[in-house]
Amino acid sequence: MEAQVENAIEIASNPTADRNLKSQALEFISQLPSQPESQRICLSLFMREPRCSEVVRHTALDVLDNVVGSAGTDISTLRNLQDSLMIYARSTYSTAAEAQATVDTPNLQNKLAQTFTFLFVVLYPSEWLSFMGDILALTASSGHSTRDHAPGVVFFLRVLIQIHDEIADVLLSRTPDERKKGNELKDLIRERDAKTIAASWQEILSQWKGKDSKIIELCLATIGRWVSWVDISLVITETLRDQLLELVISSSPNANGPVPVRETALTTLTEILRKKMNPDYKLELIEFLKIREVVAHLVSSPALADLRTTSQYDTDLAESVGQLVNHSLSDVVRALESAEDQIPMMMQAVSMLKGFLPLVLRFFSDEYDEICSTVIPCLSDLLTLFRKKRASIPMLHEQSASMLAPILDAIIIKMRYDETSSWGNEDAQTDEAEFQDLRKRLHVLQQTIATVDQNLYQDKLSAVVITTFENFQRDASRVDWRDLDLAMHEMFLFGEQGLKNGGLYSKSKPTSPAAERLIGMMFRLVETDIASSLHPAVQLQYMEICVRYYHFFDANPQFISATLERFIQIVHHDHVKVRTRSWYLFHRFIKYLRQHLGDIAQTVIQALSDLLPIKAEIPDEVSDNSDMSSNEDQQSPSARFDSQLYLYEAIGSICSTRGVLVANQVVYIRTVIGPLFSDFEVHLGPAKNGDELAVMQVHHLIMALGTLARGFSDWTPASTSPTAIPPANEVSEEFSRCSEAILLALETISVSTEVIRHAARFAFSRLVGVLGSRILPQLPRWIEGLLSRTSSKDEMALFMRLLDQVVYGFKTEIYDILNTLLTPLLQRVFAGIAEPATGTDDEIQLAELKREYLSFLLVILNNSLEAVLVSEANQAGFASVITTIEHLAKDASDFPTAKLAFTVLCRMVMTWGGPDIQLGNPQPTLPGFDRFMIERFSPLCWSLPSQANFDPKDAQGKQAMGEAAGLQKAIYTKTGEQYLDFLRTSELSSMGMDAGTVEEYLSALSNSDAKTFKQYFQNLVQRSKR
Repeated sequence: MEAQVENAIEIASNPTADRNLKSQALEFISQLPSQPESQRICLSLFMREPRCSEVVRHTALDVLDNVVGSAGTDISTLRNLQDSLMIYARSTYSTAAEAQATVDTPNLQNKLAQTFTFLFVVLYPSEWLSFMGDILALTASSGHSTRDHAPGVVFFLRVLIQIHDEIADVLLSRTPDERKKGNELKDLIRERDAKTIAASWQEILSQWKGKDSKIIELCLATIGRWVSWVDISLVITETLRDQLLELVISSSPNANGPVPVRETALTTLTEILRKKMNPDYKLELIEFLKIREVVAHLVSSPALADLRTTSQYDTDLAESVGQLVNHSLSDVVRALESAEDQIPMMMQAVSMLKGFLPLVLRFFSDEYDEICSTVIPCLSDLLTLFRKKRASIPMLHEQSASMLAPILDAIIIKMRYDETSSWGNEDAQTDEAEFQDLRKRLHVLQQTIATVDQNLYQDKLSAVVITTFENFQRDASRVDWRDLDLAMHEMFLFGEQGLKNGGLYSKSKPTSPAAERLIGMMFRLVETDIASSLHPAVQLQYMEICVRYYHFFDANPQFISATLERFIQIVHHDHVKVRTRSWYLFHRFIKYLRQHLGDIAQTVIQALSDLLPIKAEIPDEVSDNSDMSSNEDQQSPSARFDSQLYLYEAIGSICSTRGVLVANQVVYIRTVIGPLFSDFEVHLGPAKNGDELAVMQVHHLIMALGTLARGFSDWTPASTSPTAIPPANEVSEEFSRCSEAILLALETISVSTEVIRHAARFAFSRLVGVLGSRILPQLPRWIEGLLSRTSSKDEMALFMRLLDQVVYGFKTEIYDILNTLLTPLLQRVFAGIAEPATGTDDEIQLAELKREYLSFLLVILNNSLEAVLVSEANQAGFASVITTIEHLAKDASDFPTAKLAFTVLCRMVMTWGGPDIQLGNPQPTLPGFDRFMIERFSPLCWSLPSQANFDPKDAQGKQAMGEAAGLQKAIYTKTGEQYLDFLRTSELSSMGMDAGTVEEYLSALSNSDAKTFKQYFQNLVQRSKR
């Protein structure tokens, strides 16, 4: 059997073994823990001489681990395993000289330590009380009390690390029972062995210092783990402290020196500081450990001082020290937070704060962002403390006054691109992203300072901006682009102060002192012509600032022309990142200031004419999502085209201002759309024949026409805004030509139609605002093109949403058109709903289509167009409408749709049910509708909860039931006693409801208000489903 197990393990671990044989071996091994002989066999395989292969021995320990962890393993088996493994440990890790050659590999040592740990968890409480002493005995040579036996020391430390990871590692998720067990074991260790273990660490460090750095590192790592839950007074004695500090300070940085020991010692100090304890004790601990003195010594050491500007700079050491400083200052800040009424503690913490701040700023200002980032958390804590407590604690107020200025100076300097950085290079994209992320974190610190001392913040940032602009004005060639970028970045961020009151100006005056400063900066920006800098980062920042502070140009229109001239130069930039972003910014600038630009519309069109020609490219993957604000790769064809569309919208905005004569608007439209139409003629034929590039070109042309239309008109049908005015008839006539061209493409191209339909749907929604009611006669053709037989459910849902807007906008004019197209439209929708879903995405799209269909019916009913549903042309399809709604109302797998279906039925009741009645006969506006809604609609209210998969506790299900209650209440208000009689004699009794509950139900329906009955019905449904 033993040979069989060994062979199975070898086969399972052999990458070249036959797959079927390997599968059988794995299955055989998985069954081993449940076999009676598994413990004996695996113990023999692990301990056998000559030794088995490492994989066999490792797997044998795995099986033994399962045996130990099994609830069915008896105590005698565990004791036998304990004795056998201790015999092995003594023979392998003992002091016998001949045992040195047989010590296990590190991987196998860790595995054996894990097995001992599992035994510890089970036996330490009551069976193996001498566990720690037995393992610790391996560390000393015969006849010696020192921890001088290396293999035993290493194994002892590995076991301690495994025990911590098993019972105390806070990063591991544990069940409540496991946490309880771990806490009990920690308590037992504290009571029995913690003192001995802590003393052993000191002995190991003393014994092996300067002899074996690996043992020192392992011991320090063990201390760093255990210190979080062992009594700190046992661990941090003067002896251990001096040992730690000596390891930190004396470790040399030369090639042969024990630098890893120093790093591990620093990490251990940091772990010690992370131990949770009262703030006053933590301050004492920081002083006892001499953290500030240690850090000051390291900061002045050659590794961090002399070599700081060289390639030999020890960045790993700097990060480790930075983390130590970060934890120290954070602890000081926490002490300050809690020491409001404790003057001695407050004075001690303030003194420590003054000592640590220069060290924090040293690492914060480090050239390497990774090192800077180590102390950002403690600076954030400190600034937050100043913000919260500065006013209430005079001592803090005094300290913050002297500390904020150097902190802000350091932040501003760190905001600057370093000397080795480049902007816009493809190879530096990762570095650029990381730097921008750092800037965001620094910005948070700056804003906290602004809330603490607004004047300091405004003075410092204003000085940086104005000084840089003045230097540029004196001699632009001597100003580094990094300095310009820094000044403009800070100017951009300054807007959070300057725009607090909604803008820069109120009644032609600055809204605040910060706004006044920002206005001064804007004057300097445009007067010094910062945009003349050739660096792309500066040019882009210039545009960002002008767009953000467009209020300045509103109040000072004399600068618009020169600024727009600079914008036009930048949008022609060669760098793709500048071009794509600048096209968007140009569009925003035009949109904000369009009322000032009417007299230069023709100039702008001519200046942009070379950027307007569209050249489609086949993307790697055609997406149906072309949101122009997406964060796609800026160099992809799709992203570049999306940015190009902003130019078309900008032209539409600038050409349609009130200052431009209608005749000129028509000329400008023709100037822009003429080349597009010519391109249409060239590519429509090839697109019809299946040329993929031609199809994509037509798609782009349609998108451009739609975007131009959006720029031309802010008006929407049914708009009541006094500033939104429909375009002139002559303008609408020109865009009618665009609509005809798009419809021609829809009707002509029979391949890749999804791409064309996407663009046409996009354009349709934009053309409504410029065509107005002119679009209504074309509506059947739009529906024919956009809802083809190959249209997906998602396409149908999107177009139904657009139709909602059209029906709402033209409700007084659309009846005849809607009457004609309703039946064929609904037939296509019904066909889409009837198609089975073939996957998760398809199910989502189907649910969306159902909801859009119901929303469309609601729009018709809510806008007094209900007659179209039962007109002579559509009466034959009305039964299908009702049947579909009934089906959706009973769907317990889609509660949102069921809820909406009940809403539609309720609206039908209110529309056709006639006046509300108390007594007498119903008077429906649709003959026979009173009986129809009683007999067809009412039973649906119980059909949904009667479904097997209905969950009455589901929140959305409860909402659907609330709508069902509203439907019953609506039916009652229109039919009165007739409905009650139906419920009493037919519906409720047929459901098996007893007479008492029926009368209770009818009383609640007839006497309660809608809210009370809704609650009653929901509760009744819950009771019935128990």
